[in-house]
Amino acid sequence: MRILLIGAGKVGRTLAENLINESHDVVIIDRDEEVLRRCEDTLDVMVISGNGANAQTLINAGVDQADILVAATASDEINMLCCLIGKRLGAKYTIARIRDPEYNESQILLQSELGIDMAVNPERATALEISRLLRFPFANNIESFAKGRVEMVEFRASAKDAVTGCRLRDLSTRLPGLPRVLYAAVERDKSVTIPTGDFTIEENDRVYVAADPVTITHFFRYIGRDTHQVKDVMILGGGRISYYLSKMIVPTGMHVSLIEMKPAKAAQLSEELPQVNVLLGDGTNQLLLEQEGLQNMDAFIALCDRDEENLMTGLYASTQGVNKVVVKNNRLNYTDLIPKLGLESVISPRQITSASILRYVRARVNGSGTKVEKLYRLLNGKVEALEFIARKGDPYIGIPLKELNTRANSIVAVIVRRGKVIVPFGNDHIEDGDNVIIITCERGLNDLNEVIRK
Repeated sequence: MRILLIGAGKVGRTLAENLINESHDVVIIDRDEEVLRRCEDTLDVMVISGNGANAQTLINAGVDQADILVAATASDEINMLCCLIGKRLGAKYTIARIRDPEYNESQILLQSELGIDMAVNPERATALEISRLLRFPFANNIESFAKGRVEMVEFRASAKDAVTGCRLRDLSTRLPGLPRVLYAAVERDKSVTIPTGDFTIEENDRVYVAADPVTITHFFRYIGRDTHQVKDVMILGGGRISYYLSKMIVPTGMHVSLIEMKPAKAAQLSEELPQVNVLLGDGTNQLLLEQEGLQNMDAFIALCDRDEENLMTGLYASTQGVNKVVVKNNRLNYTDLIPKLGLESVISPRQITSASILRYVRARVNGSGTKVEKLYRLLNGKVEALEFIARKGDPYIGIPLKELNTRANSIVAVIVRRGKVIVPFGNDHIEDGDNVIIITCERGLNDLNEVIRK
């Protein structure tokens, strides 16, 4: 597909890299000559210097031939204007990054009037991901599929877990009361495996399990994991993510203390979030954190602008015994280092936004076939979880899975049929309209027919 990308900042560049890896034709528009030079030197893209909201610039970039226009500049208003002009000039689909909370209530109207097919809010999406992590304090990552009916949870296996040290095929015999979940993927020593029945989970493995939310909760209780609800949360930094996160978790009964060092910003947040304990001060000051009861917190969320401050304060919170520590980090070169420091829950607004847009792009790659509805990158991008909706007439419909050929390094993880979640075995089959979740080590799969065949 031909994709026009306006704005080559952190999000734009990450998105461009992912799109290029999937063989899309990418054109980047930006006004910063140095940014364009770096993109041209390191990426296989066409670059155009100019204002993406200028009609002539868009025409020069071939907007009339663009399958998708993505506006990801630092300005919400410019992004919306780019989409409006781009759609009028012939772009088939448009995506805008819209971050300001003030646009939330009128977003549906804005999208309709301005011809925006998809609006992406990186901060709100990041806050939503953090709110999921607070549900299971021991989890490193939680993904949701089929409108919340299926959850996929990542955890680090310990010697005390009931499933550690036993072949997967023997678990039902050894642990007859163990709730039935799918063991979707395991990372061990940087190597990722989609496990079979002969696989044995070992201590320190990073394991993904999938099932409906109730079964997942019962599973972790059975294996001895503490699933108590988080009550007291400390948030470092008063940016938009903190605002959205507070709005999400306070109504659930969590008590939030938010530390912001800029007086004007702290005063604004105190007014906008009356139920939050907003504190004025430097959150990197260990004495201040101790005075405000860091040791008594159930969770600590580091959301400063600087990744280094998030990592250092997160490490300090971890040493003080905080059960759940989440840090924001956008630096990809830190990805392999952070787990070695003991920080498991790391979120990247840049990656979350890129993945969200990539899901939309994939869903429009083919005009036919059973297309991707959702896509998530797991285990640092080594595994993909894809959600499809099965279509009537596809050759795999009604045939037991054991009689189908499944692509190597892929597995049919979960089937959702009329609201019922099925962890499939060989005798199960797929019906028209089923939500089908696939786990695969391959990249770029766009059609369910590429995964399972007669």
